[in-house]
Amino acid sequence: MKMSKLLLITAIVTCSLLSPVFAQFPVSGGSSKPKALPGTAGDQTPKGSSKISGSIVDSASSKPIEFVSIALYSKGNGQAVDGTVADEKGKFAITKIAAGDYKVMLSFIGYGNKTIDNIKLAKGQEVDLGMISLASNTKTLNEVTVTGQGALIEEKVDRLVYNAEKDITAKGGDATDILRKVPLLTVDLDGNVSLRGSQNIRVLINNKPSTIIANSVADALKQIPADQIKSVEVITSPSAKYDAEGSGGIINIITKKNSLQGLNLNVDAGVGNRGSMLALNGGYRKGKAGFTIGGFGRGMYNTVTKTSLEQTSTVEGVTTTTRQTGDGSSHGLFGNYNLGFDYDIAKNQSLTAGVKYGVRNFSNQQDLITRLMKTGTPDALSARNVDAKNLSGTVDVNVDYLHTFKPQQEWSVSTLYSRNDLTNDFDADIFKEKDLTNRQRNLNKSINQEFTFQSDYQTPIKKNQMLEFGGKGIFREVTSKYSFLIAEPTGDFKPETDQPAGDLTYHQNIAAAYSSYTYTTKKRYTIKGGLRYEHTFIDASTNEGTVGVGNYGVLVPSVNASKTFKGTTVKLGYNRRIQRPGLQQLNPNFNSANPQNITIGNPELRPELTNNFEVGLSKNIKKTYVNATFFGRVTNNAISQVRQPSDTLAGAIVTTYKNIGKQHAYGTNIFANIAATSKINFGVFANVFYTTLTGQTIGQNGLAQEIDNDGVNVSGGIFSQATFGNGWGAQAFGFMQGTQIQLQGKQGGFGFYTVGVKKEFANKKASLGLAAENFLSKRFKMHTELTSLQFNQVSDVYMYNRGFRLTFTYKIGKMTMDAPKRKAKSVNNDDVKSEGGGQQQSGGQGGGNAPR
Repeated sequence: MKMSKLLLITAIVTCSLLSPVFAQFPVSGGSSKPKALPGTAGDQTPKGSSKISGSIVDSASSKPIEFVSIALYSKGNGQAVDGTVADEKGKFAITKIAAGDYKVMLSFIGYGNKTIDNIKLAKGQEVDLGMISLASNTKTLNEVTVTGQGALIEEKVDRLVYNAEKDITAKGGDATDILRKVPLLTVDLDGNVSLRGSQNIRVLINNKPSTIIANSVADALKQIPADQIKSVEVITSPSAKYDAEGSGGIINIITKKNSLQGLNLNVDAGVGNRGSMLALNGGYRKGKAGFTIGGFGRGMYNTVTKTSLEQTSTVEGVTTTTRQTGDGSSHGLFGNYNLGFDYDIAKNQSLTAGVKYGVRNFSNQQDLITRLMKTGTPDALSARNVDAKNLSGTVDVNVDYLHTFKPQQEWSVSTLYSRNDLTNDFDADIFKEKDLTNRQRNLNKSINQEFTFQSDYQTPIKKNQMLEFGGKGIFREVTSKYSFLIAEPTGDFKPETDQPAGDLTYHQNIAAAYSSYTYTTKKRYTIKGGLRYEHTFIDASTNEGTVGVGNYGVLVPSVNASKTFKGTTVKLGYNRRIQRPGLQQLNPNFNSANPQNITIGNPELRPELTNNFEVGLSKNIKKTYVNATFFGRVTNNAISQVRQPSDTLAGAIVTTYKNIGKQHAYGTNIFANIAATSKINFGVFANVFYTTLTGQTIGQNGLAQEIDNDGVNVSGGIFSQATFGNGWGAQAFGFMQGTQIQLQGKQGGFGFYTVGVKKEFANKKASLGLAAENFLSKRFKMHTELTSLQFNQVSDVYMYNRGFRLTFTYKIGKMTMDAPKRKAKSVNNDDVKSEGGGQQQSGGQGGGNAPR
């Protein structure tokens, strides 16, 4: 990398490190605590001139308790009217209260709740509650699991949250099973995730990126055990603090964490007709230090796929009709292992470190029978047996530091090293009249590694404002080595001269800086605006020379606003996002596992830019929560698939990628959550949007011609859960996706449903669960039709995914409650176009991993 690049990256990151020094300006007026968190529209305090204050201490040690939550309730109607949080000395004050009768409730993890009743305030009166003692409820417990009892779906200022820990059907599954149930998201039968119809999303795990996600979102989700997921956050309008990547938005998967003192070990096991799993997760914490260790393994088997394909192509006036059938099966072993450490350097400083290792060994076997019918020649019948391997090992190492000056004023430094070694190979035996005629082999090995350093600072200004700024440097290197070999039935493999071996080396370094400002008015309006600049340096080459992709910079604005009135919240949002190409789109490897559907990347792709708009409305109507969001998404210079008949392989369709497309989408997401009783709730959700797509194809004259397509995409689902006495619970979920519009045709829809029951026993020390998926049908069919000026293709994919799972959980160890500590923030790379998306092609094998 040139010296100028290093200087620019170093300058931006250095400025972010020095930023806390220049940000220590005075904070004026009143309490040090804002009454409503900046970024929310929750400040609904009845305005007046009265005041309530006090200080909170531990009843045993008489020491101040910091960060205690204080809520002010009206005695008349029982409604919460104001609240705050105690400072680091245990002091608090609630000001500008109207005259009336009130009660105050204090709560904090590790202590019993306390209510101070019968507080009467006259106009202008100041009431000092004095020193308030909270009694610790710390005691030795036998296998206590601390879980939240919040709503299954919650909406926060900038995100929607699905509380997955309440999902009893998840045991034995993976993250894909959870994401299928999250409103706004759709997950197809292969595990490809879309947000409002876009697969250009960023997926984070505990606010952290990973090279495992860069390879394929669909494959990565299979490595995350569903029962270790606490919640899923869907961020549709990211602020400037987030990386500019991901035109559709951000999905953040939050896993369960243990903040208890002592030693614990959880054992989870499951067995089913499609897969089995075993997980061990433990932790030890004493005093200021804590350790965690965990391991998860999952085996997938008995997965059958059948395909059929019929396509007609015309090259130089010769028409070829291809009919193909396929019988396939797949199996895999997935593992995820982690070791973590955290240490409280002081009460306002913490250090966190961790090492994670993920492994994926996935194999796919498919037998293809192909009949070619070409004008003027006899029919040609051939068979092809393909064995494909998708193997990877991923290592993530992070060290993070957090310094909290006072509530909401903090500075963090985060580092992350991530590496993914990927092998994506296939071997094919070609038969004619049941005789082996030749063999083919495609080898593709890739290494994706990156190092990230970032610093963030935030500080409140007065009582109703928040300032955030920071910087980041990302250093990435991706290498991909590929070769195509052929051999006689009994001979050695030799290089194929028409498809030579090659190397791709891709350096991508990013320097970024951002600033964000939040302002909340007295009338409960909240405005959050931000600006982010990212400069990308690219140095790419293949064995044929340097690839012509230049450096580029992008300025990314974002604006979010909200207003709350009478239980209704209205939100407006605008942001601009950048979508960098992933390696599957860049990789020039000639992937011909199915010679009728060939893919080859384009190393000269440039990023695409998307403008997003949204208007949201949410309201509580008695026991029903309703949310409706209307959105628009406009992308020009989009990375689009270009399909055309091969001029050398009869009947084959070759797919590559170019920056030629326009993608516009306008639609709505609606969902409702209904609490029928305190133990039974159910909900419905629907996603409807209209999309227009524009791109190019090659016409009969060999010249590029513009094509377009448009249509309506619809999906939706219903879910229900119930808890009963004696530890029994039940849950059901169903989802249906309609036809999806593509540039050159449409992809058929599919359905998915599951039901489950769970029984807890031995004082919740153990549980036994049973879940069933798609048990009323033998298989699902996905029908796809593609058309262009030179070819027509109709394909059907049959997925056999009827499944049953029996799960068992047992908890070992004795724990005591401990007040949670603020842990260091971590690196958050939301940056790169994810793979694992797109159409399922009959017999096709995906490959490659993405530079992140």
